[in-house]
Amino acid sequence: MKPGNHTSVSEFLLLGLSEQQEQQPLLFGIFLAMFLVTVVGNILIILAIGSDPHLYTPMYFFLANFSLTDLCLSSTTVPRMLVNIQAHRCAIPYAECLSQIYFFLWFIGVDVFLLAVMAYDRFVAICHPLHYTLVMSPRCCVLLVVMSLVLAHSYSLTHTILLAQLSFCTDNIIPHFFCELLPLLKLSCSSTFANQCVLMYWGGALTILIPLLIIISYVRIVAAIVQVPSASGKWKAFSTCGSHLSAVCLFYVSSIGVYFIPSTADSASRDRVASVMYAVVTPMLNPFIYSLRNRDMKRALGRLLSRRALQSP
Repeated sequence: MKPGNHTSVSEFLLLGLSEQQEQQPLLFGIFLAMFLVTVVGNILIILAIGSDPHLYTPMYFFLANFSLTDLCLSSTTVPRMLVNIQAHRCAIPYAECLSQIYFFLWFIGVDVFLLAVMAYDRFVAICHPLHYTLVMSPRCCVLLVVMSLVLAHSYSLTHTILLAQLSFCTDNIIPHFFCELLPLLKLSCSSTFANQCVLMYWGGALTILIPLLIIISYVRIVAAIVQVPSASGKWKAFSTCGSHLSAVCLFYVSSIGVYFIPSTADSASRDRVASVMYAVVTPMLNPFIYSLRNRDMKRALGRLLSRRALQSP
């Protein structure tokens, strides 16, 4: 399409989760509560790990970074939606929309890579326990987190740069509660071939290759656990992996709902619900998954809260 055949879009309109005005106060209350639970839960996880020397291990180092990423992920979308509901407006400037997509994809990518790193950590701990401290050294742990940040940055920056090259005509209505990549690609009036290619290759890496590596790791882990002679040893090994497996399943099941289920007449509503699951609900539930099923985390949280209670006047 030639430049003279379309008008420039300076802002997009986010329809949100519902266009019915009478439902807006209820949605505001629900998502405000979920956001507060997410913030408090993930901050408590980070503080508990940082304040307890018993948790200065690679597994909890990765968990602290994972909680920080979940906190940032939720903060990328929910506050803007709450402001839109409260102010009774749905417009978001073009530049802010691209920024939201960049940070959202970055934190989603970091989440995915950290899930893979945490699976590798459990694989080394259970399958090669004698080499664990040597392999998972502090330098290696920091390097793995930095690599996750850099790879996720490359993923989000590539999509954002390609998205900025697209032309958007008069249609600027996004049937979503935040700027998401796929709805924006559908609005473009120029060719999205390059975007679709990058989405296919990067999406394949994040949603097929990495889950496959996690599955292979856990197949090896299960095979190693089965050979443990004592029942208590097996239970201890399984308990350290159960929380991570729950987080992986919760994240990928909701993501598959957006990117792999074929479109239907009501696909916009389905995509919004699935996006709420992996962008809002998953960051809220992860602190519960990792604390309620982990005895060390429960003890650390108990010590943290008791110290705060003693310090309060």
